[in-house]
Amino acid sequence: MGLSRAAAERWVGRWERQQQRYAVDREERFTVIADVVQHSTADRPRPMIVDLGCGPGSLTARLAERMPAAEIVAVDRDPLLLALARTRHAAAARYVEAVIGEPGWTDVLGLPGPLDAAVSTTALHCLTEESLRRTYQRLSALLRPGGVLVNADHFPPDDTQPARIAAHVGARRSERLRAFAHEDWESWWAATAEDPELAGLLAERHQSRQPAHRQDVGVGHNGLCLSRHTALLRQAGFAQAGPVWQFGDSHVLVAVRP
Repeated sequence: MGLSRAAAERWVGRWERQQQRYAVDREERFTVIADVVQHSTADRPRPMIVDLGCGPGSLTARLAERMPAAEIVAVDRDPLLLALARTRHAAAARYVEAVIGEPGWTDVLGLPGPLDAAVSTTALHCLTEESLRRTYQRLSALLRPGGVLVNADHFPPDDTQPARIAAHVGARRSERLRAFAHEDWESWWAATAEDPELAGLLAERHQSRQPAHRQDVGVGHNGLCLSRHTALLRQAGFAQAGPVWQFGDSHVLVAVRP
């Protein structure tokens, strides 16, 4: 028996609420990502977009609503989150299970041609620096000239006083918002273990994280600051890269393929 729509709606709804604890102005950040992608693909009647680390489809669904003609491939390594996305946001994208950064990971995406945009939100910080370097290089090769990579994430502050002050401002805002969120990341996952409908998916999730060759891909947070990401992007072949939005340590970083 597959995951029910009612269960998917319930768990995705709880996911959306608990994520408010971590992403300052999360909805505005999603809007900025969509603004960038829509602007960059204005001349493409059916833009091809890949969502990296899509989770339960939060960004994917918003992009699909904003750009209904787009063809979106949503990628994640987590079978439980992918099942939630496939059930709750079935029409938004084609969902693919893959380990981003692992050798050959883009081969399973089934891309019919060059990408117009690659997007990610709070996912790429889980890659080691070497894995991130390979990922940026691979995306540079897959994007068409003029295509964009949009990475929205929390970046540790660069070693400047203004950057440290900005991070402090963002942290205080997060503290105020957390007073209205009754569930966090850990308690959300703990609660899923109590739902019999998710038992099979949780077992699959546990099994998918066992192989030793995947250990260099997931690291929690790689600690790379914004300037290091920008340097890696330029080394990967992106002519221009820089932030287009910021609040605290949360940025929307855009890189353009020449």
